[in-house]
Amino acid sequence: MKDHHDGYIDWAEFERNQKQLAVNAYCKVGGAKSGRGGRALLAGLLSCSRCGRRLMVSYSGRPPGQPVYRCERANQMLGLPRCFTFGGLRIDAAIARELLRAVEPMAIEAAVEAERRYMEARAEQQRIVELELQQARYEASLAERRYAACDPDNRLIAAQLEKSWEAALRRVETCQARLEAVRTPEPAVMPPDFTGLADDLEVAWNAPGVTMRTRQRLLRALVTDIIADVDEATREVVLTIHWRGGQHSQLRVRKPKSGEHGCRTPDEALAVMRTMATRWSDEDIAASLNRMGMPTGQGKTWTAHRVSSVRRVNGIHAYRSAEKDGEWLTMSEAATTLGVTHHRIRRLIKDGILPAEQVVPGAPYQIRTDDLQQERVAAAIERTGHPCRSMLANQLLMFPDT
Repeated sequence: MKDHHDGYIDWAEFERNQKQLAVNAYCKVGGAKSGRGGRALLAGLLSCSRCGRRLMVSYSGRPPGQPVYRCERANQMLGLPRCFTFGGLRIDAAIARELLRAVEPMAIEAAVEAERRYMEARAEQQRIVELELQQARYEASLAERRYAACDPDNRLIAAQLEKSWEAALRRVETCQARLEAVRTPEPAVMPPDFTGLADDLEVAWNAPGVTMRTRQRLLRALVTDIIADVDEATREVVLTIHWRGGQHSQLRVRKPKSGEHGCRTPDEALAVMRTMATRWSDEDIAASLNRMGMPTGQGKTWTAHRVSSVRRVNGIHAYRSAEKDGEWLTMSEAATTLGVTHHRIRRLIKDGILPAEQVVPGAPYQIRTDDLQQERVAAAIERTGHPCRSMLANQLLMFPDT
């Protein structure tokens, strides 16, 4: 009963509590579960587009487990088949990206507005100090006129007016000092920079100190509800986001196949393996992938054992040195055939004297055996005591003969 007795909370807080309790009953129509933490970002926000019930969250795998969204109210209560089930990691990441993308324009606008308000506050502070200085000067002038108009024989009144005049002059000096401080701020005190506020949204969202409860509350401040469905034909999770204010947007996230996980080998690395496996060993493939900056599915560097394991799983035929027909040689084999060092072979390739090919940029060089018998290669090898240089056709001499 309102105002019946003194409560330990005020009436406004009581009404907020009652409203929150009503909202927490998310099994009812129109209810939405509040953000209470956990490992699932969308707990209590997802609704099934087929039956209209809220999706439940379960955790699979080893502890702490990965969140999985299920529509199984009908199965638990009525024994009906489940509508659908999908993993939560990709869905949560997609919703987070969509949230940051939607908030970014508002963040930029808020940053500009904050900077404008900051400049207005400084200008208003300066204007207030200027008005105070103007008032202090008027009071000092008034005190001076009163002192001048006083009868000199009345020493008591004259002394009092002189003290008032001195106080007014000190106030003028104080206002002048404050105005100079406002107009010329200290160099060590830098004004706040609001321009980078929008660029730090993703960093702030993924910061280690930000809890899942904070992310859930931020999401619920902008999103009213999310309707979920699974398109079995394209194997995509269809999410219809209902934003506060009446706007709607649709998001499609690919649903992984059974057994597919986020630690799979990138397709680019598999393409390099398929291209190089017929001519190069696993050691060469691993070195090439590491030079190209392609990590494994778990973010590790490549080794011959890891390359061999990935090849067996994906059905990529192995490299066998006994099957080489001698048409292609590696740089080491070419150096051994010509009796020179690796540096000499690399220099010949760089100068364009010895033709060589690469399967992909960064892969080892492949040299044909027939190219080693060319006259220009033999002439360059014979120049043992002189630097191996080639004169390009369009190169100008620095010191031409005169």
